[in-house]
Amino acid sequence: MAAPKNAFKAALREGRFQLGLWAAVGSPYAAEILSTSGYDWLLIDGEHGPNDMPMISAQIGALRHSPTHAMVRPPMGEAWLLKQLLDQGAQTFLIPMVESAEQAKALVRALRYPPHGIRGVGAGLGRASDFNRTPDYLATANDEVCLIVQVESRAGFAAIDDIAAVEGVDGVFIGPSDLAADMGLLGDPGAPEVLATIGKIFERTKAHGKARGIMTVSLQQAEVYRDLGADFMAIGTDVNCLVSAVETLRRTFLGETVTEKRGGGY
Repeated sequence: MAAPKNAFKAALREGRFQLGLWAAVGSPYAAEILSTSGYDWLLIDGEHGPNDMPMISAQIGALRHSPTHAMVRPPMGEAWLLKQLLDQGAQTFLIPMVESAEQAKALVRALRYPPHGIRGVGAGLGRASDFNRTPDYLATANDEVCLIVQVESRAGFAAIDDIAAVEGVDGVFIGPSDLAADMGLLGDPGAPEVLATIGKIFERTKAHGKARGIMTVSLQQAEVYRDLGADFMAIGTDVNCLVSAVETLRRTFLGETVTEKRGGGY
């Protein structure tokens, strides 16, 4: 018995587009509902969502036997935090604000057992090894880890070739809102200058044979990103979907005009 196959990583290698959604509410029950909604992957957000380790672990568990793959974004790429997430069963990681090849290499090492990395040997205590019921887990775990690094600043853009060339980096994910902010266009991720930069990052990422990812809450913008070559993309968040649904329901019942609102990013 080997480590569970990473269906998301396999799909990227085979060139199959993967559609996702952000899970930021911080509820295992909500994550379970989302997991049967037809999305290929859900991003459990520990950077901006109110998620601590027990809550993230519970959501990973809620998705464990569903057709939807659990991707996890920690607040930052600290090795000690990644170690815990790995043992809780996370296999795919989205790491924010990566700006150099050195950062990317350190992340690769943090996610792998020696001699290829520095991951501690303790998965027998967690869900990753089915609580020590998977005899070949240690020998197979490294191959099923998927590392996606976020490039969301001018510094990251400047280092894109070095970052994308790192062995063990499976994909590059663009954070349009943060990229726009760093370019002096806070709140305007659809600006032509930002879009042009995204296109260049996608181009360089593809040249290194790595997958290209992005997220948006605008279906119109999603079509643009897909045309640019996105290999995986989130098209909304559970928070935005909930707000939109309950407000639209109320306004429709009362006969009020339903208008799209702009908020603080995403």
